[in-house]
Amino acid sequence: MPESLSATAGTTRPSIWTVSVTRLARLFREVSPEFDDRARIDAINLGFEEALEEIRRRLKTQPCDAVIAAGSNGAYLKSRLPVPVVLVRPTGFELMAALSRAKRMAERVGVVTYQTEHAEFSDFAESFGLQIEQRAFVTSEDALDAVSELAAQGVEVVVGTGMVADFADAAGLRGVLLYSASSARAAFETALDITSATRTLRAQQADEDRGQRRTRRRVVTDSGPELIGDSEPMRQIRERIAYYGSTDAGVLILGETGTGKELAARRLHAGSQRSRGPLVTVNCGAFAESLFEAELFGYEDGAFTGARRGGRTGLIESAHRGTLFLDEIGELPLSLQSRLLRVLDGQEILRVGANRPVTADVRVVAATNRDLADMVAQGDFRQDLYFRLNVLRVELPPLRLRRGDVAILARHFLDELSGDGAMSLSADALQRLQRYSWPGNVRELRNVIERVFHHARALGMQGALDAAVLDACAPELTADERSVEPGMPDRRPSADELQATLARVNGHRGRAAEIFGVSRSTLWRWMRDVDPLA
Repeated sequence: MPESLSATAGTTRPSIWTVSVTRLARLFREVSPEFDDRARIDAINLGFEEALEEIRRRLKTQPCDAVIAAGSNGAYLKSRLPVPVVLVRPTGFELMAALSRAKRMAERVGVVTYQTEHAEFSDFAESFGLQIEQRAFVTSEDALDAVSELAAQGVEVVVGTGMVADFADAAGLRGVLLYSASSARAAFETALDITSATRTLRAQQADEDRGQRRTRRRVVTDSGPELIGDSEPMRQIRERIAYYGSTDAGVLILGETGTGKELAARRLHAGSQRSRGPLVTVNCGAFAESLFEAELFGYEDGAFTGARRGGRTGLIESAHRGTLFLDEIGELPLSLQSRLLRVLDGQEILRVGANRPVTADVRVVAATNRDLADMVAQGDFRQDLYFRLNVLRVELPPLRLRRGDVAILARHFLDELSGDGAMSLSADALQRLQRYSWPGNVRELRNVIERVFHHARALGMQGALDAAVLDACAPELTADERSVEPGMPDRRPSADELQATLARVNGHRGRAAEIFGVSRSTLWRWMRDVDPLA
């Protein structure tokens, strides 16, 4: 890394650059003075390629510790810059506040968000009988198409990113920015956390290079099993985990069953300054509620009938100076959520039957396959605990959205099992695997490969295993009629199928894309091929 990029760990303030081209720039100007005493903040009012060129030019002569951006502009920079890029992310309440402002302006409201649609909007609209149309975008062209589509449907106000709001204004609609001062402040705080951690690591490395005695914990470079995949989503996940691992902030890992949430937690721990401390995993759905409190917080001698003599150290206390991984956090009983919140806020634990608390210095990583925001709305999960856990977020993509990684994973699992490489998978076998939708994700793929391996070994088979072997021991692969093989034109739906599916979901292109198992952009291309005016 060029010397100009490395910030010296000392008394100098970190350098943070904000990047925006729309009304978000005004929000940054309002918030940044609050951090003047903690960082040197420079604004770059450009976007995408122009911003990238300007930042690269400045980095040759100026230090930068972190960049703050938002939406598709931030995502574009994140994969192309050698410095951390922190994205401004609105909370559910900020989304609701933006929606409330929009509803005061007009009756029909549209929402256009980057990459994913937010369940909060649908739930809010359904609960109050409101007319709210949701759309998601990836590229600026997608965003413009989404705004045009909403305008054609009679929508008068559009809530979205700064770029979306500007597109709405240009289309004669009214644009409402979904970001607020709170989300901007949170981005600045995250950038400062990352800066503090990276500066500490650089100072430690400098000490080691000079042969000085290390006074801090060494960072473990061997971080255990890799999150495998060459797809862009997995490259971004690995990059994000590397950044988040260097901080001490809490992380919420989201993903369907079998996507590798525990593996992501292990890598976060291995890449942190707590890596020499314990990683304690707690499955919040594995204990009966009557026993969970004692297991989680521990208990004193004689605290209850049947208590072990001398008491017992709880799982949280066991993670002292390490990482506490709360798996399936959505299963935590509501009655214990308030106690857990007090532990996280105060870093102290009161054992069952005890009068004095004990210290528990832990970093919390939580994971769930449930929609915690929806649980908060339903009263099944504490709102304050959700905010405490949802500081940094890692969303693991399902395997069906990264089908290109299926072959890589399958080969890896088979190599692990065979050891000597005596077995492999033929091209038709790999195609069969890629056409399946994998509802159980990577875990299901590993189980299928293990089943195939033992089946083939029992029959004395070696070399390339073909699709017939898969059919013999994994018939579910051919029973999935909804699967779509990437790059196969004969799997593209007909014009009638497109029209029927869109009619079934009331014209909602995001839901139609999910049904076909493709991205929204791919669905739009299909529609344009059928009707250039679509």
